Amino acid sequence: MAEKKKTRCVLCGNLCGLELQVEDNRIVKVRSDKEHPRSQGYICRKGTSVAHYQHHADRLLYPMKKVGDAFQRISWDQALREIAEKLKAILDAHGPRSLALMGGGTLGSVMQFGYAASFLNGCGSHYLYSAIAQELTGRYWVDGRTFGRQSIHPTVDEEATDMLLIVGKNPMMSHHFQRARTVLKEMAKDPDRLLVVVDPRRTETAKIADIHLAIRPGTDALFYRAMISIILQEGWHDQQYIDRHVAGFEGIRSWFTDFDAKAALTVCELDFEQVREVSRLFATRKSSHDSDLGVLMNRHSTLVSYLETILRAVCGRIGVAGGNVLPPRTVIGLDAHTDERHSDTWRSMATDLPAISGLYSPNVMPEEILGDHPERLRAVIVSAANPLRSFADTTAYEKAFAELDLLVTIDVAMTETAAASQYVLPDLSGYESWDTGLVLGSYPKVFFQISQPMVQPEGEQMAAAEIFTRLADRLGLIPGIPDSLFAAAETGDRLNFGMALMEFMGSNPDVAPRIPFVVAKTLGKSMGSVNLAAIWGALQTLPPEAHANAERAGFTPGPFLGEEIFRASLAAPQGIWIGEVGSDDNLKGLATKDGRINLDIPELRAWMEEIDPAKEARALAPDPAFPFIVSSGNHMDTNANSAMRDPVWNEGKRACTLYMNPRDAQANGLKDGQTVRVTTEAGHESIELEVTELTRPGYLLMPQGFGLVHQGKRFGANANRVTKNTYRDRLAATPYHRHIPCRVEALS
Repeated sequence: MAEKKKTRCVLCGNLCGLELQVEDNRIVKVRSDKEHPRSQGYICRKGTSVAHYQHHADRLLYPMKKVGDAFQRISWDQALREIAEKLKAILDAHGPRSLALMGGGTLGSVMQFGYAASFLNGCGSHYLYSAIAQELTGRYWVDGRTFGRQSIHPTVDEEATDMLLIVGKNPMMSHHFQRARTVLKEMAKDPDRLLVVVDPRRTETAKIADIHLAIRPGTDALFYRAMISIILQEGWHDQQYIDRHVAGFEGIRSWFTDFDAKAALTVCELDFEQVREVSRLFATRKSSHDSDLGVLMNRHSTLVSYLETILRAVCGRIGVAGGNVLPPRTVIGLDAHTDERHSDTWRSMATDLPAISGLYSPNVMPEEILGDHPERLRAVIVSAANPLRSFADTTAYEKAFAELDLLVTIDVAMTETAAASQYVLPDLSGYESWDTGLVLGSYPKVFFQISQPMVQPEGEQMAAAEIFTRLADRLGLIPGIPDSLFAAAETGDRLNFGMALMEFMGSNPDVAPRIPFVVAKTLGKSMGSVNLAAIWGALQTLPPEAHANAERAGFTPGPFLGEEIFRASLAAPQGIWIGEVGSDDNLKGLATKDGRINLDIPELRAWMEEIDPAKEARALAPDPAFPFIVSSGNHMDTNANSAMRDPVWNEGKRACTLYMNPRDAQANGLKDGQTVRVTTEAGHESIELEVTELTRPGYLLMPQGFGLVHQGKRFGANANRVTKNTYRDRLAATPYHRHIPCRVEALS
């Protein structure tokens, strides 16, 4: 009998509400949830297709061990025992730096992260590699310097802004903020609001914008420096705001007042007067600014993030209504701050790069495995990640992974990375387990949703959090737990258990880093879910500002707030508002010592001097061997990274093609629909050519998320095969996916 159940999409960070129709333990129909407080019925094509994520032929059902060239089914006891034995031998012989964890959860299913991190730290290692460090850590590093903590990230106050400047982002296709298409269309139709898009091509967002600046690929740093220069030279900056909230401005002012903005914009291939007008509007209106991978995975990535902060600060647009505001802390969030100036922050051994927000860039992992350092990486556990398709330079990863002493993958599907592993452990999917997601940029309200199991697992899958707990137990990482704590958990009285847990921690302060495992073995066992127990635990440690925010949402602040929110969330599977930011000074959220935005970053001074029109013109001169620039990434309705394994969800669609402008196609004797070879420094890949006006001359687009192997057959082209891992940001090591020199030739 069919049953309707409320949940959320697990395929991106928007976590839009879904209503699933489940029959015979299968998702048979998906609709948007109009009662979802945050998404309000908004849904994209990926959300309607989650049944293909849940049900497909490559789902992992049992623990597997590679014997020769094939996998054999083994028991959980054998899998965990052998992995623990091999890992202990590696750690004993080579030390904790020989181990790394890749992944540890997704934005849509996040609760395994705490267990994964505790396991890694329990083994003595700090090497946590994450997709976030493939894109965002350059920005996080700048946020740490300017705002005082690497977890403080301003977000757009989209409801109150009357001008939105979007750079290198296409939210009409990427849906990178809540209800993106609805919000953007409403803004575009409102005569009192202004939408400005800066992008090399006329994207779907640019098509509805009031102004589109078709910037030359790779010139974002010049563009931002020119904008700031124009604003300062014209006197449009907000000096009163600067005097009150900014430190270090006078030390950097000359970077812009002595800058030739006209020459810079000539290199950007933009009209000076049009950029001047956009600069005036941004400086004088209730404006906000947003950007994405078009700049974060492009030339001068970290420096561009710095210039973006300077632009917002000199115009007084940080922490003000309608600008870029500091969002409240959510229940589950990435709150690590790892300043490389501190001696306890590890650096990678071969590449000498520090952790940012506790994370290391996947771009450097192949070098860390293949290096000759005695403490090189020898064991990698991959959980909820697929580096052989998701990260730059597939060839480098294949070579590196073949040299590991131990490679273990925990996932819901037989991914390319799983197929290369020695052990494969089946995880529960986002619709088979209790979980929650990492809500990004929620403002002014705080949203929270506990997702419940929609279907039952059809094999021997185990929640990744449980897997890490059992491995930790095998390695002796979990402290002795008193019988009284087990007994308190069995009573079902969570408040009584909480008091017993606090008493245990008070008497044993050294156990704090292992508390997730203690909760898993006690409360997790009694609740039937280690994830659900961890969610309850997270709600018991809400910071003081969360109590004030919760009171505005109708909750009672105090020692029982966490339990109250937990019960309310269980009763409302569509999610609830659990807080609301007050109207007091938003900039109180800064963590700098002086409470100001610190704009002078000495480490970036020499880099800033490189952003010169003449130097950039020389650097951007085309290489005859690689005359085109290809963007390894093109947000479309047909790509979902590697989470959607079964290609049937795109059946009948032209899903994976290389965009090329008609003028380029004609000049090179190429035709729409033919197969071409794209060659870069990293390698080459074959792909179908699509001749279209959707991109500008000289600029090609190749989508991510394809080249997947499903049931032994490859679907589409792997964009990461042509992306070199060493072609990356000098500080954060984020790859330059959006600016790769290449050549294109026809294949017979």
